[in-house]
Amino acid sequence: MGLIMQEGKFVSRDEVARIDTPNSTDTWRPVPHIDVIDAVTKVVRAHDWEIEGEKFGLAREGQKMFGVMEISRSSSPEWHRCIGIRNSHDKSFAVGLSAGIVVCVCTNMAFGGTTVIKRRHTSGIDLAELIDRAVASLEDDFLMTETVCEDLKDIQLKNDDEARSCIVRAAELGVINSCDILPVYREFKRPSHEEFREPTRWSLLNAFTETVKKYSPQRVDHSYLALNRAFGLDGRQAAIFA
Repeated sequence: MGLIMQEGKFVSRDEVARIDTPNSTDTWRPVPHIDVIDAVTKVVRAHDWEIEGEKFGLAREGQKMFGVMEISRSSSPEWHRCIGIRNSHDKSFAVGLSAGIVVCVCTNMAFGGTTVIKRRHTSGIDLAELIDRAVASLEDDFLMTETVCEDLKDIQLKNDDEARSCIVRAAELGVINSCDILPVYREFKRPSHEEFREPTRWSLLNAFTETVKKYSPQRVDHSYLALNRAFGLDGRQAAIFA
């Protein structure tokens, strides 16, 4: 599951529940970390999904919480659907959910997936409403994403020139920095993982995700959103394929 702890530590639900929540103010109402986890769990189970695995992490002495839940329902045995969670008690970021077949939830602030829903800790926050709205939209999002990914696996690039053209176009869309055009191409031609040796659109997507791992937290967020647009993971026509 896509939980990366570059600081802090992995913890259990019970350890998360023991973290104290700061007092509220007139304009800021921190949400207990365990309330976020429990709310997501309740809604997921209400949709008849099973949680097959979960990981949680705490950073900055419990001020920041991160988690990923792996859920059972999927259109393919090759992947699991995941829901990413994050919450803070120090005003550093909003309570948020991320969902997709690829989710990056990381203490370095990378938080991306097919769907990202965030909400500030204002006095008017309604956690139940946030979670209900987010999870209710996930079924269609999951199916759409999985359908697109299956297509990406089946379509081979015509030749190296098409690969180069797509990479340059992706750089124009802001997926990568222009200095990383060549690293992406090299990863596509000589992938780090055996399963991406076929010259498909799916392998090209992997070449991008491998390359953007080195970016700053904010840049990673932007890259994931731009990748969704570039490869049609947002349900629209893919932007880099003619």
